[in-house]
Amino acid sequence: MNLTSNHRRHIYTGIAFGMLGIGNTALAADQELLDILLANGAITEEQYENLIGRDTVSGEEILANTNSASEINGSSADFIVRQLEEQFPVKATQESSGFRLETRDGNWRTDLQWRAQTRFTTPYRSDPRQISSFNSEQNNFEARRLRMKIGGHGFQPWLRYYFEVDLQPSRDYDDSSSSSSARVIDWRLDIAKWDWGSVRVGQWKVDLNRERVDSSGRQQFVERSIANRVFTMDRQVGIQLRGHLFQSTLADMRYYAGVFNGEGRSVNNADDNLMYMGRLQWNFLGRDLSWRQTDVEYTEKPTGSFAIAGFTNTGACTRWSSSGCGNLDGFTKPASAGKDQFATNQAVQEFAFKYRGFSAQQEFHRKRIEDRATGATYELTGGYAQAGYFFSNILSSVPKPLELAVRYAFVDEPNAMDLTRENNREEFTIGANWFFAGHNNKLTLDFSWLDLDDTMLFQEESDTRLRFQWDVSF
Repeated sequence: MNLTSNHRRHIYTGIAFGMLGIGNTALAADQELLDILLANGAITEEQYENLIGRDTVSGEEILANTNSASEINGSSADFIVRQLEEQFPVKATQESSGFRLETRDGNWRTDLQWRAQTRFTTPYRSDPRQISSFNSEQNNFEARRLRMKIGGHGFQPWLRYYFEVDLQPSRDYDDSSSSSSARVIDWRLDIAKWDWGSVRVGQWKVDLNRERVDSSGRQQFVERSIANRVFTMDRQVGIQLRGHLFQSTLADMRYYAGVFNGEGRSVNNADDNLMYMGRLQWNFLGRDLSWRQTDVEYTEKPTGSFAIAGFTNTGACTRWSSSGCGNLDGFTKPASAGKDQFATNQAVQEFAFKYRGFSAQQEFHRKRIEDRATGATYELTGGYAQAGYFFSNILSSVPKPLELAVRYAFVDEPNAMDLTRENNREEFTIGANWFFAGHNNKLTLDFSWLDLDDTMLFQEESDTRLRFQWDVSF
């Protein structure tokens, strides 16, 4: 949000007089400034002669000898505005990315943003993954995410940086207080001088699949689907080559190729094994699709993408999250596993599309885990499909800020008690978003039907869940 020219005139004119010493402070009479005031009609010849002969002059005396502020003509104010804008090195604005400080030469910029995500959930805080989980009902209020984001560039516009701090993660009542300590979850540097090829180093959510890389503040539902926990690559430490090729043509595409520790957030590598990943995204209509869900921006031209991606890793982890390296249900925990016990290979196919208030996206995942300690190999399959629409585009009775959405997701994974059997889970969710200021200030309500089929116990269980959330960024 930028100030209008009239606002700037009033502010800068006030600053100019303030620089002269408004109040009782005496300053040396500045002939150059008095010449400017005279040339622009702010003072008369008589007033000029009265002031120019003084050794010192106070701000009050200058105001007393100039025309009133209401009499200063537009050209005088505009001149002062131009002078201050040209000489003051930093400008401040409020953007969608937060409060921005930027030098006038464009070489330095810092964006600062605060974000809060508050949520109520009943009767399950997380997705039930075992039959026994359906007996653990819980009504819960929580500050799901409290974040501070700092980003921008330095020295040159193409040398970019970004940090994100999770200020106070929620914890269970029996967890140590250290579980809710502030933590740096993202830090990265980009050398992005050329669109066709840039380099990123640091720690971030690796660009494997859209659902995970889309910010939690840019989601269509209260939380990601049941497939996310099983198949996310999440945050890793490493280096990546990325680029945008054949822009604005039917061959428009993005590519990503990276090498990482594979141990998750903020963890040094335990051995000489590394994680390797790649992603190829085809923008099949010649227009790039941003990493955010819903079409609250109202995309004027149809825009879509099709992507394939995958990674391979050998180590102690069988899953990853914001907390770092972890294990899927039934698999050995990283602290007890061998440094190279699990060989994991995963692939994903992805589709996304937006047009005039309609949005849709879909992913299909396959994951293979080889336990080198036992020689056993396990296959995991999952995915989701979702769509949303602003029905105000076709029904005048529907409020414009309201979006309605629907999602289906499934996961077929080994049973925690017997990895040779499967747990088959399904999710069907309907949701509604009310946007006050796009994704920066919105309310989300969703209602889910959750089903689990345990093939070892020959038992099936299902239940519903309600969640309500306010997500706001400043």
